Amino acid sequence: MTTRKKRILTVVLFVLIGFIGFAQKDVPPPPPPTPPPGLSIGVNAFFLAGLALILGIKKILKKERINF
Repeated sequence: MTTRKKRILTVVLFVLIGFIGFAQKDVPPPPPPTPPPGLSIGVNAFFLAGLALILGIKKILKKERINF
């Protein structure tokens, strides 16, 4: 193999290795989804809080009646 053919082969190999290197780039991951909008406190939450308060008071009063 002559020196000229070796040089051409070397140049071709370096160019091909360069193309292969650029072809192996990672694709960036997709952006994360947008967060859901803030939800307001509805009437149901106040209803449940009031119900819990009533049941708690009822339980405390029932416990006090047994002690007397």
